[in-house]
Amino acid sequence: MSLSILLISLFTFVELNCENLFDCQHDSLKNDIEFLPDGAYHWTRTRYWQKLDRIGQTILSCGEQQVANQQSAKSQVAKRKVRGANNGKSWQLPDMVALCEVENDSVLRDLTRRSLLRNAGYEYVMTDSPDERGIDVALMYSPYSFRLIESHSVRVNPVKGMRPTRDILYASGVTVSGDTLHVIVAHLPSRRGGEKYSRPFRMAAARQVAAVIDSIYNNVSVEAKIIVAGDFNDYSNSESLQLLRSKRMVEVSQGAKGRNGAEGTYRYQGQWGSLDHILASRNLADGLIECYINDAEFLIEHDEKYGGVKPHRNYIGPRYNNGFSDHLPLVARFGW
Repeated sequence: MSLSILLISLFTFVELNCENLFDCQHDSLKNDIEFLPDGAYHWTRTRYWQKLDRIGQTILSCGEQQVANQQSAKSQVAKRKVRGANNGKSWQLPDMVALCEVENDSVLRDLTRRSLLRNAGYEYVMTDSPDERGIDVALMYSPYSFRLIESHSVRVNPVKGMRPTRDILYASGVTVSGDTLHVIVAHLPSRRGGEKYSRPFRMAAARQVAAVIDSIYNNVSVEAKIIVAGDFNDYSNSESLQLLRSKRMVEVSQGAKGRNGAEGTYRYQGQWGSLDHILASRNLADGLIECYINDAEFLIEHDEKYGGVKPHRNYIGPRYNNGFSDHLPLVARFGW
């Protein structure tokens, strides 16, 4: 296989929980008071713009270096280069990024147009959910490797005792290989009140995701290419993940590790665990090249209390830590 074909056929997908990527403006319909300049977290414009660049830096680090000295290869990746490439090499940005805990459209506009990602050319779609805090999910994509066909939000049908939660994001489009790709981004309800108490809420959201998968198989094709990603607030052995795997989906991120000590995407009281997941239909999973946790050195810090390393998060309780996120990103690379 020639180098130019190899460059075209690689597809990099990233999932990241941004840890409270709020703007500094009050939405009168949402409970975002904590993330205002005079709120509990003293969320100033300086901190906001720093956070945007931190998220941008995180996403940039999920790319990979490729040799791009053939004319045919250059024509495919010219718009995805990062300035400063040398020695015939360029940094290839992720093709698609699923984001959780982003507040609104203005935040995504600032992230894609005014942060470190401003030259990357990313476009995006996102939800507008009834979540009480106002956080949503989004999908960023490179228009040079994915042409959007349609996108819409899917409301989660609540069960008794369940608070309004994040909508599910569905998007479909055509990749450079000519394949139609269906993407579902979800952020399931938290474990607030305890795992057992909150489990029915996550299952309600998981059943809605499963319904979207069934709809794709029934209305498009049983061979449809599907990616499901997000923060599920559940682990691989949880009922919600088992349900999705029963829909002919493969959890390609199961068992993913970092390269600098991370054994999960999240660490709580010294214990690593992966609440973030990427699942793919079997026909995509067969082409998986790698899936790992990006624990680049700048994304982690020493865990003084429990030893080892932990994500370099933005806040530790109410204390500003000037970090990135309390979750580490998942990176999956597929060969089309």
